[in-house]
Amino acid sequence: MNILLLGSGGREHAIAYKIAQSDNCTHLFVAPGNAGTTNLNGRSSNVALDNADFDAIRDFVLQHEVRMVVVGPEAPLVAGIADYFHNEPSLKEVMIIGPSKEGATLEGSKDYAKAFMQRHNIPTAQYRTFTKDTVEEGCRFLETLKAPYVLKADGLAAGKGVLILDSLDEAKQELHAMLEDAKFGDASSRVVIEEYLSGIELSVFVLTDGHSYLLLPSAKDYKRIGEGDTGLNTGGMGSISPVPFADEAFLQKVEERIVAPTVKGLEQENIDYKGFIFVGLMNCGGDPYVIEYNVRMGDPETESVFPRIKSDVVALFEHTYRSTLGQTALEIDPRTAACVMMVAGGYPEHYEKGNEITGMEQVQGSLIFHAGTKLSGDKVLTNGGRVMAITSLADSLPEALKQSFANVEKIQWKDKYFRHDIGQDLLKYL
Repeated sequence: MNILLLGSGGREHAIAYKIAQSDNCTHLFVAPGNAGTTNLNGRSSNVALDNADFDAIRDFVLQHEVRMVVVGPEAPLVAGIADYFHNEPSLKEVMIIGPSKEGATLEGSKDYAKAFMQRHNIPTAQYRTFTKDTVEEGCRFLETLKAPYVLKADGLAAGKGVLILDSLDEAKQELHAMLEDAKFGDASSRVVIEEYLSGIELSVFVLTDGHSYLLLPSAKDYKRIGEGDTGLNTGGMGSISPVPFADEAFLQKVEERIVAPTVKGLEQENIDYKGFIFVGLMNCGGDPYVIEYNVRMGDPETESVFPRIKSDVVALFEHTYRSTLGQTALEIDPRTAACVMMVAGGYPEHYEKGNEITGMEQVQGSLIFHAGTKLSGDKVLTNGGRVMAITSLADSLPEALKQSFANVEKIQWKDKYFRHDIGQDLLKYL
């Protein structure tokens, strides 16, 4: 069948890489894609489509006889692309992989997600939500909490809407800035303040048809720009899968206390959900607590999780759409995947685009997932802050890291940057 994948980042390249391996894929269109998503397995091409223009997507799907649409990023899901497909008579036979608009609100609104967790007794930090009219009440609530203070913009803020602050005065100032000065635009018209959870973060990924589910491999990402988890937050500087401290006993707690109640809650509330759930977790002394839900795969976690999936992902997606996931199983590569993200100098603040990338042909034993790249003739140029991810699979974490870093050194462009300490904090758990 012809398949359309929406998105342009490293996540989409990793998903496209697996789709293009499937015997069920005749041709894969990636919209808008990047320099790495062209001609995968001789059966993919990029198309210039705006992911927010649902009518244009519909016209393309009909014109090119697309049978399946896989939605990579969150914005089209939160905007209701799945509902658009379900309600458009000409698209009734097209399989769309992604939750309904209400389901996507689990990511689109922090307040909605926290209330959902409360209703279904899913462990998470205590919280309250405030608006411009209740900002002073919010300041008083901050006074009842211990440092550090966690402030979250309710809506989508491109991964930048969460502040963790050590000073009460600064927390109050930021609350005013978010609510009264629209620091994050409409996303911070409401702000969730929650207690700080102390522990170590990880992510668990679920593929669900709204009734049954498959648990995908766990992963840990590295969000800050600087070595030792210092500096500004980024979209993610690397990821490791599986997570050494997430042993079978811990993952059983995750499934029993969080994954199963989440899927059951969706079913009980008649929320149409066919797609991924990304559960951001904190391991607090061996007990899992939910930090947040996302309604799609993470980036750069996908670049370490998807290479470990041995099953045919198109077949999995078809089961998801047809609500038959319970009739299939997931085959996972037992090896460890280590992903190192290479970024433009100056990211996540000001950085250059358009620098030529060289040395990719020298890479051996690793996968290259493009993120912010574009083709210019026969040259590949940087076209974003996070430029590309290098992923290696090996029998141990040290081996996988060694392989990734060796190949990172072979790829060059002006002012490239990467963190040398990805995965180092996990070695003590081996």
